[in-house]
Order: sequence, then C-alpha cells, then structure tokens
Amino acid sequence: MTNWRWWLCSLLFVATTVNYLDRQVLSLTYEEFIKPEFHWTDANYGTITSFFSIFYAIACLFAGKFVDWMGTKKGYLIAIGVWSGGACLHAACGWATAHFVGLDSVAAMRAVEAGSNVALAVSTTSVYLFLLCRGVLALGEAGNFPAAIKVTAEYFPKKDRAFATSIFNAGASVGALAAPLLIPPLASRFGWEWAFIIIGGLGFIWMFFWAFMYDKPEKSSHVNEAELEYIHQDDAAEAAEKAALAQEKTIPMMQCFRFRQTWAFIVGKFFTDGVWWFFLFWAPSYFSNQFHAPATSGLGQGLIFTLYAIVTVISIFGGYLPKLFVEKRGMHPYSGRMLSMLIFAFFPIAALFAQPLGMSSGSPWWPAILIGLAGAGHQAWSANLFSTIGDMFPKSTIATITGIGAMAGGR
Repeated sequence: MTNWRWWLCSLLFVATTVNYLDRQVLSLTYEEFIKPEFHWTDANYGTITSFFSIFYAIACLFAGKFVDWMGTKKGYLIAIGVWSGGACLHAACGWATAHFVGLDSVAAMRAVEAGSNVALAVSTTSVYLFLLCRGVLALGEAGNFPAAIKVTAEYFPKKDRAFATSIFNAGASVGALAAPLLIPPLASRFGWEWAFIIIGGLGFIWMFFWAFMYDKPEKSSHVNEAELEYIHQDDAAEAAEKAALAQEKTIPMMQCFRFRQTWAFIVGKFFTDGVWWFFLFWAPSYFSNQFHAPATSGLGQGLIFTLYAIVTVISIFGGYLPKLFVEKRGMHPYSGRMLSMLIFAFFPIAALFAQPLGMSSGSPWWPAILIGLAGAGHQAWSANLFSTIGDMFPKSTIATITGIGAMAGGR
C-alpha cells in the first residue's frame, strides 16, 4: 500500500505552520519595533488584533463555501496566495505612513516627538494601514482550515482522521513555537519589514509543491488500489461511492443551519477557540511586561518555546488517542473520540493557576508551563472536534461546515 496520504498531511502541516507564523509576526515585533516607531499604545494593538479576529470570523463563514465551490486544489492555492500577499504587504506600512503624513522618510517618522500632533497622525494613519493589511491576511487565512479538513476527509478513514488532523493542526503550535526563534532575530538583523516579507514569502514556496502534489485520491497517480481501498474502508459499497463522487452535490450554506450537527460544531468552536486566540496574541507581550522577558531575549524565546512545545507534543497525542482506543480497546470511533475530548476538556483549568503561581514564585516558567497545558488541551480537543465533521456531512460540504464553525470560533 502506498502512503501518499501522509505526504499530503505533511503539506497541510507546513501550510498551517506558515499560517500561524504569519499571524505571529505582528505580536513579536510589536513591543520593540512597531510600537515605538508608530507611537502606538496597547489600545491600538488591541484594536488591530480584535479587528483581525472579527474579520477572520466573518471571512471563515464564506471561505468554506468558497473552497467547496472552487475545489480543494484551487481553493487552497488561492487562499494561501492571498494571505501570503497580505503578510508581505505589512512591510509597506512604514513607507506609506510617512508618505501620507507628509514626512520625508521612515527615519523622520521615528524621530517625531511622542505625544505631539504629528505623533498622533502617525499612529492613527499606521493603524488604518495595518488594519487593511490584517484584513487581507485574515481573508486568505480563513481558507486554511476548511481546505485542510476537507483534505483529511478525502484521504483518511474515520479512525485516522483525528490523528491526521492533530498532525496538521500541530502546525499551529509549531508555528507559534518557531516564531520567537525566527521573527525577532530577523527583525533585529534586517528590520521588522523584512520579517514580514521573508515569513510571508514562505507561502508562495508552498504553493509550488501543492500545485504538483495534490489531486483527489481517485485521480492521483501516487495512490494505488490498496491505499484507495484503505481510504474508503468505511464505505458500505465502495463501487457505489466512487460512482457517486462526480455527481455529489454540496449542501447550500443556509440549509446547513437546519442540522443539529452544524450547531453542535458551532457551539463547540464558540466556547473554546477564544482562549487559544487570546494566548496566541498576548503571550509574548505578557512575558515581556510581567517578567521583563522580551521576545528578543533568550528568556523570552525560551518561555514561548516551552509553552508551544508542550502544546505540540500533547496535541499530537490527543489526535492519536482515539485511534488507540479503537485499535487497542475495540471502541467505536465515535466513542473513542468522545472519551478523548472529555479527557482533554479538563486541561484548560490549569490556566487558572498560571498568574497566581507566577506572581507568588516570581518565576515566569509556571505560567509558561500551565498555559502550555491549557493550550495543549484546547488543540487536542479541537483536533477531535474537527474530525467529527467528516463523520456527519458529505465530503462536498465539509469545507462549508468547517468555515461556519471557524467563524463561531473566531468571533
């Protein structure tokens, strides 16, 4: 049996890693580079991150439908092309702000007296420019999870979907883990603008591999009959399923809201994703302000690395656990998944003790470890939640449902 499905899973992992790297560039350059250059306050940064979350949520509602309409291959290419372009576009905000305010150069903008009317004009103008760039980034990034979940449903049987999802979903924590090791050094050496350009450019490289490697399993020259049979092992009538693929119709988006299964997924994302977003955006600033450990310092990088290393390892195991329950204990895939989700639902409680232990001990390592456990619980739980979509809906509608849920999670 060939194993082409795992090569595609590795591509999904890389795409999700790049996705989260692009999100993190702003948070890791904010305190030391962007904030002083554009005379921002934390309120300005909060406005931008809130806008990104809201616009991302709205875009997710339509991104899934777009991927189902365009098809997995073209839809994913367009999504990553848009978000990579938006990521690179951030680099022009300094030049554009100086131009609109009427200053000769970016250096002159940096030298503006803090609190002056010119400084206010610089901060206001730059915030609007960054909002535009974050909007383009959010528009493209909204397509990542709908497309990736659709691929796992196309290439993996039910018992393997949570594990495959946990692997590519680990790209979120790996991206967040790699970000403090890559982005601050790039910004320090070449300027924050090049950090956006270099990290954003990775997506264009990924597009090349996706264009040549992906095709539906029935059409892929890399998938033999044995692997195809393994992929479709859940189908009662393999021949009938193959014949129906070309004629399968997607469920209209508004009709999706009539199903209880859709609302089960919406509720799950709505009540859990906000915590993950909060830690993702604010962890670097938290360690910098509370423990004087900026992202450019060895301590700051070590804290972020530790946090997301915990998330990565536990979240991958979280996706493997249902498979373990099925193969070792003979459980039904649904029961194994529900038990796994119950176990990991308790992990985020650890975050309640992060700040008290950090302040009482004076050590930032307690918050890093406990927030890491909370994030790991969320990601493991989320990987299993994502895999339920393929159990409940036809493959032609999976991206649409994923987008609807992502909208609720990115509220």
